Amino acid sequence: MTAPQPLIAGNWKMNGLGASVEEARAVAAGIGESRARVAICPPAILIHRLAQALAGTAVLVGGQDHHWDDAGAFTGDVSAEMLADAGASLAILGHSERRAGYRETDADVSAKVGAALRAGLEPIVCVGETLEQRKAGEALAVVTGQVRGSLPADLAGKAFSVAYEPVWAIGTGLTPTTPEIEEVHRAIRATLVEMFGEAGKSAPILYGGSVKPSNAAEILHADEVGGALVGGASLKAEDFLAIIRAV
Repeated sequence: MTAPQPLIAGNWKMNGLGASVEEARAVAAGIGESRARVAICPPAILIHRLAQALAGTAVLVGGQDHHWDDAGAFTGDVSAEMLADAGASLAILGHSERRAGYRETDADVSAKVGAALRAGLEPIVCVGETLEQRKAGEALAVVTGQVRGSLPADLAGKAFSVAYEPVWAIGTGLTPTTPEIEEVHRAIRATLVEMFGEAGKSAPILYGGSVKPSNAAEILHADEVGGALVGGASLKAEDFLAIIRAV
């Protein structure tokens, strides 16, 4: 089987102003002949500007979250259709910061995935265990449970990816060992095949959680790691390009 094409996605989180568009342009200018697909997911207010700045380049633009309804009285929220209209082609859904800070459940994430598909967005669905769950030996059960609960049957035959982000590694500088990453990614792959059959073999499984230039090569060449969801290191073109080149 041909391995899924790697995806390197930068999650800017709540960072970035208009001047940050230049960092995105620098990524596009320096990307070269990468075998990976590359995406930048800025705050919603920057999506249109990035989409315009990156038009005709190899860098895709994505959103960081959206509502599960297509429209309505949801003050402060944006819909998947709005992200697509602004120029996004992907959306990060179920990030641990959303699950923990906004009490999002697997059912919420699954509903958002459905909305992404209706709008023509490619979902990046995040899963991951807390440090307490890992210490209790529950990491695989938690992660595979999130995969089953967060990925609706409608994804069959559609483009999507799963991002494994251990909660305890996000923004802490800590990362699991390579064998630990491989163990979880193999479990995710087995679950995807169980859910979607042959189609479950083609979705990239990204790793996220303190990915940086110094550890990117080891992580990206681990078994069943099909890319990375990069946080802080995606804010500077130099660092993000170093990770892209490590594929």
